[in-house]
Amino acid sequence: MSIYQSEADFQLIRLLKDGDEAAFEEIYTRYAENLAGFAASKLFRLEDARDIIHDLFVKLWEDRLLLEIKADLKSYLFGAVRYRVIDHIRKNVTREDYSAMLQSLQTSFYPDAHQQLEAKELKRTVDESLNELSPRVREIYQLSRDQHLSIPEIAARLNISEQTVKNQLTTALAVLRKSLPFIAILWEISNKSLF
Repeated sequence: MSIYQSEADFQLIRLLKDGDEAAFEEIYTRYAENLAGFAASKLFRLEDARDIIHDLFVKLWEDRLLLEIKADLKSYLFGAVRYRVIDHIRKNVTREDYSAMLQSLQTSFYPDAHQQLEAKELKRTVDESLNELSPRVREIYQLSRDQHLSIPEIAARLNISEQTVKNQLTTALAVLRKSLPFIAILWEISNKSLF
């Protein structure tokens, strides 16, 4: 049983800043399991969730002197995990997964109103990202994703080289990836099987 089990979070933060290992252990005991569950619900692999939580607590200890928590400790920790999960997804999602997410968006059936709203929000975000593209890049992307044309078919239709088509698609996906953390979280809610 921890000597700080009955202490309030703000007192544990103060003790943590003073280098009190028992306070750190109490924070870990209070929140690690729920944080790991939250991270695991967003990621495909439990090991990734555990790594995120481990790294978070290592960083919490290392940066304890610089710690500035504006809200409560629980909100701070869950917010930190959320950003680490988003960063992990952004770094690790493959181009094929991303393409599959966008393809499925156009063909999936969303049976309830909540899922329909999420799908509309996802589509709006993708459309806004597409508007950042130059007209030519957007056209090539739409021929590929909306009309399902192959790279040789697009090249023939637009009278450009296949390498140019590949380069333009790579550019389009790079721009779309910038909005991927938001898209990935929405998509997971709508269609967890992709993650």
